Amino acid sequence: MQNKHLALVFAVALTAACSQKTQEASQAGMGQAATETQQAAAPAPKENNINMEALKNPAALAEKAPETFKVKFNTTKGDFTLEITRAWAPLGADRFYNLVKAGYFTDIAFFRVISGFMVQFGIHGDPAVSAAWRPASIKDDAVQQSNARGYISYAMAGPNTRTTQFFINFGNNSNLDSMGFSPFGKVTDGMAVVDSIYSGYGEGAPSGMGPDQGLVQRQGNKYLKAEFPKMDYILSAAIQ
Repeated sequence: MQNKHLALVFAVALTAACSQKTQEASQAGMGQAATETQQAAAPAPKENNINMEALKNPAALAEKAPETFKVKFNTTKGDFTLEITRAWAPLGADRFYNLVKAGYFTDIAFFRVISGFMVQFGIHGDPAVSAAWRPASIKDDAVQQSNARGYISYAMAGPNTRTTQFFINFGNNSNLDSMGFSPFGKVTDGMAVVDSIYSGYGEGAPSGMGPDQGLVQRQGNKYLKAEFPKMDYILSAAIQ
């Protein structure tokens, strides 16, 4: 069953990208023009650690991450902690660090959970924020660690397409290593919480009963909470 899903992980954003190709091209062009004047000074974080202005301006979030840092996730199933090692995947670690600092992981769904394989998350619940990040890809990092149980990597739709989607491996998925999935951290506490994340919806549409990623991108949490009420969420994430 695991092999059945490998190509689907690799094409995780492909359906949404194809259905909104024209829209995204326009957004990418506007985003470049906007960031030229905005990236010099990122807005200061607001209350409860959510920086909505920066979340709609990816170029403002470009701080270098510490060599190692921990992130505590509070979820609807409990807490778990990730330890990030920048040397494993520097570009990926930097992006993740900035997302956490800006409060990106607030009310974020675990929208694709496949038992024995992986749990995926990272599409923002606000469609405007999702639209800002879809064209904001980063280059690939060389694979230096294996996709073992508890390790976190970026989901992607091909080379150099990493944005804000991530997956945590439930088991040994070392066969993903040769496909370019580069782990940048691992769960150091609370893996039982990760294991307990609701998996009843399984694979996403159209292959399974889970959500359609195109609709998640366009409608956000409004769609997910109406159609998939048992889904689990990240409530907040903070650097420790």
